[in-house]
Amino acid sequence: MFNSILFKTKKLPLLLVLISAVLYSLFAYNLERTAHLKLIVLYTAVFFIFYKLVQLNKDNFKFLALAAFIFRALFVLAIPNLSQDFYRFIWDGRIILEGLNPYLYTPELFIANNQFPIAQAEELYAGMGALNGSHFTNYPPINQLCFIVAGIFANKSIVGAAMVLRLLIIAADFGTLYFGKKLLEKLKLPVHNIFWFILNPFIIIELTGNLHFEGVMVFFLVWSLYLLHCNKWKWAAVVFALSITTKLVPLMFLPLFFWWFSKRNTTVNQTELSLNKNKKRVPIFEGITKLVAFYSIIILTTLLLFAPFFSTQFINNYSKTVGLWFGNFEFNASIYYIAREIGYWFRGYNEIAIIGKALPVITVLYILFLSFFRKKIDTKKLITAMLFSFTVYLFLSTTVHPWYIATILILSVFTNYKFPLVWSFIVIISYLAYANADNTENLWVIGLEYMVVFSVFIWEVFITKKRLPKGSL
Repeated sequence: MFNSILFKTKKLPLLLVLISAVLYSLFAYNLERTAHLKLIVLYTAVFFIFYKLVQLNKDNFKFLALAAFIFRALFVLAIPNLSQDFYRFIWDGRIILEGLNPYLYTPELFIANNQFPIAQAEELYAGMGALNGSHFTNYPPINQLCFIVAGIFANKSIVGAAMVLRLLIIAADFGTLYFGKKLLEKLKLPVHNIFWFILNPFIIIELTGNLHFEGVMVFFLVWSLYLLHCNKWKWAAVVFALSITTKLVPLMFLPLFFWWFSKRNTTVNQTELSLNKNKKRVPIFEGITKLVAFYSIIILTTLLLFAPFFSTQFINNYSKTVGLWFGNFEFNASIYYIAREIGYWFRGYNEIAIIGKALPVITVLYILFLSFFRKKIDTKKLITAMLFSFTVYLFLSTTVHPWYIATILILSVFTNYKFPLVWSFIVIISYLAYANADNTENLWVIGLEYMVVFSVFIWEVFITKKRLPKGSL
């Protein structure tokens, strides 16, 4: 009876927002990542409420957008409690403002020599940890630009710098909301789908809360896809390059555009065709020309943005740092962990140096297959190909930090698939690795996570594929 009254008076959504606000406040200001039971309970509660909010308010865009803003605003003064990476962000921004190239010096180098080139150098180094501080930075130029902005406005305050970084990420999220809504409308998909990303607790906590810049990369990616759908491919190329130079992830999507331009240029003026003997080659030639121009704009824009940091040492340092993700680091992996165990059985030691380099090759071959053997793609199929490309990459990766899932989550809102949404919920258990002193993973927990993810993935992709309703999640 009580629930019925709430529904009739339309007070239930407001109550859910209020409860969520309390839970998010606890998450932001009263939670340690080692408090695993509290972490899981809070996240489960806020995720359930999020799901109900979207279900109950599908037609109330402004209400959901306002709720998304309020939840993010609650984190503004908070120091991230589930990630230490933001200390490195602040370090890089301040280093650049001192006229130094962050790609050429590790924080450890300065601290070991008792040199403190920036304000709060010791606090920032202690915050980021010895592992992070011993490696060269791997954050691309647009990412570094955000760090610089934080350094300009808060050069002597860690809390102030975190606030600036957070405001930039929040602005990017609402840019994603704006262009995501417009793209959904263009594709004739339910507009509320965008809130499976924007209002998702995983996105709010990992991006706004923990200051991961996947949100900025996603903003440029969605903007670029919108421009591409509107046939503004030159501007789409520029914006796509901005996405690459925020995070390198979109690089893997480049081959997928191969058939896009052929498809977009198969309709030409009939008079033009009648005057040309080789009718079939006209659109193909035009498509290839535009494809080359599209890639050229992306490459040129990317190189221009990297140019201020360029040097021979930069290339060496950056390639080594990126290589670490495939040959050294292990976290929350799935297929790789199985391959690693098989390697132990046969060789008696960890074969990450071999397996970590072999698995990405499979990802590349899969992307090339999607790129060159699937003709006649439209925007929906292009986005679906991106979704599956990055999903395969994550399944085969040696390191899958929770915030990596943001990319497949945003792509999924333009498709029929829910497995990224499910993953955005269950991935929280990967933080149970921090429940012990040495931060070691419990493989039973990782197994549970991927059992859920793979089950939903297989169900959607191979079992109920034909029964999935078109145009909805």
